[in-house]
Amino acid sequence: MEIQHHVSLKHYNTFGLDITASELATIEHENDISILSEVPDFSTQSLLVLGGGSNVLFSGDYAGLVLKNNILGKEVLKQNEEFVWVRLGAGENWHQVVLWSIENGWGGIENLSLIPGTVGAAPMQNIGAYGVELSSVFEYLEAFELKTGKIAQFNTTDCDFGYRYSVFKGPLKQQFIITRVILKLSKHPTFNTSYGAVAQTLEEMGVEQLTIKDISSAVIKIRQSKLPDPAVIGNAGSFFKNPIVANETLNNLKTEYTNIPSYAFDNSYSKIPAGWLIEQCQWKGYRKGSIGVHAKQALVLVNYGGAKGRELVDLSKQIQASVQSRFGIELIPEVNIV
Repeated sequence: MEIQHHVSLKHYNTFGLDITASELATIEHENDISILSEVPDFSTQSLLVLGGGSNVLFSGDYAGLVLKNNILGKEVLKQNEEFVWVRLGAGENWHQVVLWSIENGWGGIENLSLIPGTVGAAPMQNIGAYGVELSSVFEYLEAFELKTGKIAQFNTTDCDFGYRYSVFKGPLKQQFIITRVILKLSKHPTFNTSYGAVAQTLEEMGVEQLTIKDISSAVIKIRQSKLPDPAVIGNAGSFFKNPIVANETLNNLKTEYTNIPSYAFDNSYSKIPAGWLIEQCQWKGYRKGSIGVHAKQALVLVNYGGAKGRELVDLSKQIQASVQSRFGIELIPEVNIV
């Protein structure tokens, strides 16, 4: 394992920002972390773990050590007539894992198709899309504790999953490096087509006998129609979380905005699409120099080329301020701003 110095991270973040890290090390195996933890000053310097770099916005150069998690591996731990338990390396590409599970006829994550990033990032923020969250198939994960140098296991309760949240984004932030993730997938899956435009897209596709591959194809079609390809236009997907508001607040908003969309979160709260709120504030399609808001999806901030991270941070704050002013709703970034 080699530690590189003063390395450009342009190809390590999907915004395509040309910023520099003081140091960069690539992790291929858990042993690499153990070796690295013995390097002098390791415990005192700033540390950032990168997977696919699809959920991070660098506001400027990173004065610390970046660990690129490339731990690979896909294996079946056990199975029975109903389920199969798979153990995945944190550096595996998430979408490729979804396709692998579909090829084997294992359901549960087909609605999470085409989400950018790696397996290790999936439980960190409890990824979700089209009515499904990772927590619904999560069994446990393995993580390297930086303080002790030992591998620990975290089950669903330990992870304290919430909406785009886990304990690794809260009290245990920067204390562990996720190395492996174990999922429980179904051999006889229940199809989830109730969220968003999935059912309509399946109908347009002419699907008659539904399969998990059909659902995946529909989700991919929807995402590709709305979201820009980071290889073409720099972006990190959905920049903000969909806000969750009390039903009383939602009802008050409906008196003025009768067409405001919402989805039930639980008996007392509802989720409002952040993209709709942003669009109502006239941000959709906005562009200033190298930065902007995508013309097809207001939830996506983009780098058209040569943008600075600070410019995108400032744009996000302007959007937050306008939504707060008009609707009284705080937008919280889903993207990790460094």
